[in-house]
Amino acid sequence: MFIAHLFVLLGLTCLVGEVAAPIAFAESVSAAPVSRVEVVLAYQYRTREAEIKKEFMQVGLTNVHFQYARMGQPPQNIGMGRDVPANKAREAIRLAMKYNLGVGILLPERLFPPRFITIASSNYDDTVEYHITQDTLSKLQDPALSTEAFHRLYRDLTSAVIDPKAPKTRY
Repeated sequence: MFIAHLFVLLGLTCLVGEVAAPIAFAESVSAAPVSRVEVVLAYQYRTREAEIKKEFMQVGLTNVHFQYARMGQPPQNIGMGRDVPANKAREAIRLAMKYNLGVGILLPERLFPPRFITIASSNYDDTVEYHITQDTLSKLQDPALSTEAFHRLYRDLTSAVIDPKAPKTRY
């Protein structure tokens, strides 16, 4: 019986030692505020990718990936995950307005990984598109909003039931 207790105690000591090190390491390493940004730009911007990427990086959106629409203008939408800091979200909105001629559609955060941002994605249809006005967009851009308040407003704006019988705005 004594030997069995000794093995259990020894096993727990080894287990605690192995678990404690990764936990301490994980606490000392901070996660990037935004894990990935995917942007679709109009074809006219393809020669300016390095310049535009630098602008994204200057505001802390470092893992940015571009695609180019071969024809026409990409959709004026933006979507982000629930853990994107408000200051990064506001910068993404500002850059979307600059390079995508505006933002008129929000995509719900439930569709995305927690720290992900997409700008001008054509991967979503009108069943998940929430049209917004410029007045509403300016509320999201308010620098006084904390991250929690920003996402509360964002969720409120993207949680209404969409009427499938409403007239289509595209196609």
